[in-house]
Amino acid sequence: MPKPPGPPGATRSLGVRLRTANKRSIGSQKWLERQLNDPYVAAARAQGWRSRAAFKLIEMDDKYKLLKRGARVLDLGAAPGGWSQVAVQRGAAQVLGLDLLAVDPVPGADFLQGDFLDPEMPDRLAALMGGKFDLVLSDMAPNTTGHNATDHIRIIALAELAFDFAQKVLVPGGAFVTKVFQGGSEKDLLAPMKRRFAIVRHVKPPASRKGSSELYVVATGFRGAAD
Repeated sequence: MPKPPGPPGATRSLGVRLRTANKRSIGSQKWLERQLNDPYVAAARAQGWRSRAAFKLIEMDDKYKLLKRGARVLDLGAAPGGWSQVAVQRGAAQVLGLDLLAVDPVPGADFLQGDFLDPEMPDRLAALMGGKFDLVLSDMAPNTTGHNATDHIRIIALAELAFDFAQKVLVPGGAFVTKVFQGGSEKDLLAPMKRRFAIVRHVKPPASRKGSSELYVVATGFRGAAD
């Protein structure tokens, strides 16, 4: 099977091994070695993206044309801002990032520090943007415990909350993207999404690491919120 293409502008490099690992845990050493040898990390630095995650959205947009020119885009869990950067660069008219953390400015985007679970947040966003959104993005993930079953339940719960929120702020015909992990219970998320969207897909963009159980759900053609 041919290998998936690397990020645009990436070049092959020899593997890097750390020689000062005696003060690091095995886990942190492996993480740092992976970062140093990851072509997407190198390409993100070279191209000015906030994180390698920018390529995941780029690859999904290339395939599914999510980012329409002139669209209003909401980026949930926006920090450090890579997906908001991509949305601006690809022609969105209004990009709003929402996160519990402060996010450094991105030209062409606005950021709001707050919690999407705040009951007043949908009305607050509508007032700020002058209407609802064409696309809601969520690359949010909870802190991991190392216990696969627990981590899977946590991220599905977070994706369900993001889905509920997206229904309140999307225009009819809009789209929604959220992160999940493979593990079976994501089917409980897909069933209600298929009732609210015309097309719902599981997607693993090439920029997702091979050993990761990370997937994205891409839902298009929003039919409107349930009564």
